[in-house]
Amino acid sequence: MVKVYVDLREKASHVPRYLIEMGVSVIYKQLEVGDYMVTEDTVIERKRVDDLAHSVFEGRFFDQVRRLRASGLRTFILVEGDLMYLRRVTSRYRAVEAALVTAVIYNNIPVIYTRNAKHTAETIKLIAEKLQATRRTPALALFPTYRKQQKPKEQDLSEWQLYVLASFPGIGPTLADRLLRKFGSLRAVLEASPVELSRVEGVSEEKAQLIKHILDYPYSKKHEGVGGGLERFYGKEHVKK
Repeated sequence: MVKVYVDLREKASHVPRYLIEMGVSVIYKQLEVGDYMVTEDTVIERKRVDDLAHSVFEGRFFDQVRRLRASGLRTFILVEGDLMYLRRVTSRYRAVEAALVTAVIYNNIPVIYTRNAKHTAETIKLIAEKLQATRRTPALALFPTYRKQQKPKEQDLSEWQLYVLASFPGIGPTLADRLLRKFGSLRAVLEASPVELSRVEGVSEEKAQLIKHILDYPYSKKHEGVGGGLERFYGKEHVKK
């Protein structure tokens, strides 16, 4: 089943209801950036045309774009409604068009256009299906493996914390930094519950459970090997030999 995390502020819109009607598993969560998270590293910022115009005129749009880019996540801006409407109601419509062009050219954020809330839900579901399908691969392939960073200098304890945390499956330097900033220390991150970890942007419930599984798994010299341990976590049929 396709799963989409929806920001709590989107509850009032019709989009989540349409997603549920289309068979999507909708999970409400306070997202740090974006309105819809379709994978652990991909978010969609939804803008109705009227809201888009207000955010551009009030200067909020570029702050949002900067936060999206700084998040380190793959991001999309989804514009819902008819942009031609702005030409009929304001002489400043070109400022909105220029803002969208800036997002694409200078911030590398793709812009997608939809007609209405139902079309938005259809588009979000399609994006989620495409991206989640590519990730239905065996075991640790679900989580990217990051190139090991050079060991930090002995006295740089913060860098050591990043180094240790980034070694977990799917936890690269960017997400490790986000977790450490959220919890304050490496110990606090490792002692956090899966529920607490999954509240952090980029940490799915499955990834949080895997972190705990690695921490609690009994070590033995005559261990089963990586594949054996993962079989217990994922099921034998999902582990590549």
